[in-house]
Amino acid sequence: MVIVKRRLIRCSVSGLIALALLGMAGCAASRSSKEAIARNTVDLPSGSEQLRETAPVERPGVVSTTSSQGTRRPQAPIVQASAADGDERPAASGETLPKDDSTILPAVNEEVNAPEGDVAQVSNLSEATSSEMKGSPANAATTLSLGGILQLADAQNPNVAVARERINEAYARVERAGTLWLPSLRAGLNYNHHEGSIQDVAGNVFQTNRSAFGGGFGTNMSGAASPGVPGLIAQFHLSDAIFQPKIAAHQAASRQFGAVAARNDVLRDASVAYLELVRAEHGMAIAKRALENTEKLAEMTRQYSQTGQGLESDHQRMEAELAIRRDQLAIQQESVQVASARLAQVLHADPSVLIATGEPAVTALDIMAVEDSAAAYVAWGLSRRPELSEQKHLVCEAVERLNREKYAPLVPSVLLGMSYGGMGGGLGNSISNGSSRFDADAVAYWEIRNMGFGDRAARGETASATRQAQMRELALLDRVAREVVEAHTQVVQRKQRLELSRKGIVAAERSYELNLQRIANAQGLPIEVLQSIQALANAHRAYLNAVVDYNIAQFELSRATGWFVE
Repeated sequence: MVIVKRRLIRCSVSGLIALALLGMAGCAASRSSKEAIARNTVDLPSGSEQLRETAPVERPGVVSTTSSQGTRRPQAPIVQASAADGDERPAASGETLPKDDSTILPAVNEEVNAPEGDVAQVSNLSEATSSEMKGSPANAATTLSLGGILQLADAQNPNVAVARERINEAYARVERAGTLWLPSLRAGLNYNHHEGSIQDVAGNVFQTNRSAFGGGFGTNMSGAASPGVPGLIAQFHLSDAIFQPKIAAHQAASRQFGAVAARNDVLRDASVAYLELVRAEHGMAIAKRALENTEKLAEMTRQYSQTGQGLESDHQRMEAELAIRRDQLAIQQESVQVASARLAQVLHADPSVLIATGEPAVTALDIMAVEDSAAAYVAWGLSRRPELSEQKHLVCEAVERLNREKYAPLVPSVLLGMSYGGMGGGLGNSISNGSSRFDADAVAYWEIRNMGFGDRAARGETASATRQAQMRELALLDRVAREVVEAHTQVVQRKQRLELSRKGIVAAERSYELNLQRIANAQGLPIEVLQSIQALANAHRAYLNAVVDYNIAQFELSRATGWFVE
């Protein structure tokens, strides 16, 4: 057996570090939100028994540690990295991590066994990428690492900013709901003048001409009635004062989890966009290498044709192949610019400025150690996905709205008013006899809306909204389970593609070298070398696609199981 040395990616350590840092930030935000929500007593309301509570499960593929309280907590995988220029800082786990965010993973040499007769080295397309990237549009581009991409997406993406701002809006509603029972303060002046008929309290109608002026803590003072605008007033339905704080608290909690979900989606989108840019850049390098190999073959056929050792038709066939290869290179250059623009959109950056990954090679990332069955990951996803927590609180919000409508006819509306100020008046336009006055009113009344039919309709509406929220929760459970199984299947199957495509490169490289030697010795046919060039390019593309697809599946599985919230 011949030893095949595989040089892995210099992919961003800063990317994986950023995932861990962003995850800890997500945990801190979640803890702060829980403390804020605790101020408003976000307990599950009565009537929400159908809500499914999933017990915490141990995360598959992740090391579990035991806390001081004896509970087990999942711990994210540790990424080992060498420090740049000897400058190290200790990680939380005792590992040493690079200090410079631009540092990328060092090349890791891994030995694998290959069948006899295979070429003794496979470099994961590094030879087909590092040199060929020279002269590409990436030279004039801004180079960003995976870590930088994730940090920019978390800090600049508008969808994340909107989701976080909706949390502020929700907590403002919590504060407003908690002040429903507090009175409002009013102060002002009023003037009243009357001429003509008026009726007294005894029912007599008489002619009069009078004026009145008043003001102070409350206004619209006229006659014997209480001021029309009390200085201190509290007017609310008691059911709103009871249930609105609970409704607002559940809404705030749901938006907190919704912001985490939006952030997870954006991090996933940024990771996928970055990997698609890697695919486009290395695809362009593969196309350029295939073009160079075809140019070399075309030159050989031209020389053979001129010396009579070959056919002119072979040379013309190579010229046609050259045109095809140049067209494919142009297509790949277009793909690089399109992928850069799409990544810029996720980062809220200028799409006219090209972004380059600067990755000299591609390799398979092992973000999660996929060792257990899909069912284990489904249990993990159902217990950790923020979308499920978001929907649970939306169900609780709907239940509290239903409880509000149930108790609304049984509890009163309250009106409290108090005024103090000065008032004076007299006949005609004279204002005299001014003195102070104090008024206080306390009213409680019960209301059955629309002869009871309005209350029944309101209860029916909120009951239907509650059932809809519960059905959406069930649909979300199904979606999460499907996404986890789908991502788990993709990771497992695509990992198998890596070894198959790697062997294809070995065979294609060997075939190309042997056929090139044959035609150089005037023993082979140009069509044989051309087929080897095509096979080599296809093998490189197959490996590139296998690696990028596998890495994308890893990020999809991370997002599907809620890993970004770690």
